[in-house]
Amino acid sequence: MSARVVVFGSINMDLVAGVSRISAPGETVAGHSFATYPGGKGGNQALSAHLASGGQAAVALVGKVGDDAFGQELLDFYRQQGLATDLIARSTGQPTGSALIQVERESGQNSIVVVAGANGDFTPGEMAAVPLQAGDILLSQFEVPLDCIGALFHRGRSLGTVNILNPAPAKPIDGGLLGLVDILVPNETELALLSGAAITAASSVEEIAAAARALANRADQRIVVTLGPRGALAVAGEETLRVPGRPMTPVDTTGAGDCFVGTLAVALARGKPFASALAIANAAASLSVQIEGAGPSMPTAKEISAAARSDAG
Repeated sequence: MSARVVVFGSINMDLVAGVSRISAPGETVAGHSFATYPGGKGGNQALSAHLASGGQAAVALVGKVGDDAFGQELLDFYRQQGLATDLIARSTGQPTGSALIQVERESGQNSIVVVAGANGDFTPGEMAAVPLQAGDILLSQFEVPLDCIGALFHRGRSLGTVNILNPAPAKPIDGGLLGLVDILVPNETELALLSGAAITAASSVEEIAAAARALANRADQRIVVTLGPRGALAVAGEETLRVPGRPMTPVDTTGAGDCFVGTLAVALARGKPFASALAIANAAASLSVQIEGAGPSMPTAKEISAAARSDAG
């Protein structure tokens, strides 16, 4: 029987403009398309976990939306996908969170402005009401208040959860919160900020592994660095695991990191060995960049299995 995946995080409506190139400061560019999609790192990660399990794992999304049209549209979308919404509250004082996104037509790269709205309408005291139990995989990111993440992870640690943190968008993390994390999943930019090392997308695997290893504050803490088209790398003590990238043509990279983290969480919840869980998450993320939008791009269990079989030869 699978453990539960409990995701505490943001729920946004993404407002996406397709452009030939991302605008520079002070510049206006012509867009070629516009659409709205369900998004937010918490919603994306929960949905990816739910779909990747094929309904075989319980996934709970803890979050807030506003008492507005976007909020209702998002709740309706999750229900249509079969994702439970009973732990999503309605904020009476803040609108639903939103993200303004430019996506380049040729590269699929993006530029994002996030407005927190209801995602910031939490207090640490509310975390006491989140249902948790031993063995749960508890997942969060930095689009909700850090003190609330700390309160929830501290409570989870006392109950025996496995705590996964995706430190995105990039911001500093104090040692107290980092000490509550079992698996930290940054990308190169986030690793550079957290470690102080000069890490870029062009850094060598050895440089990235050294920075990740220096960041860990416990010998048993795992640091998983997502490397975009280069795949992913994980360190735990002296152990290093490398998952190569998968050849594909990106259409929209929005939500790819969330897809990776959510799929990793549910693979671990279902008892997959860590190396296998990394490979499954990498395959899922590579599929997500081939479809426009964040929420709609999360692949199904069947699609992920087919990609993983292809990788295995």
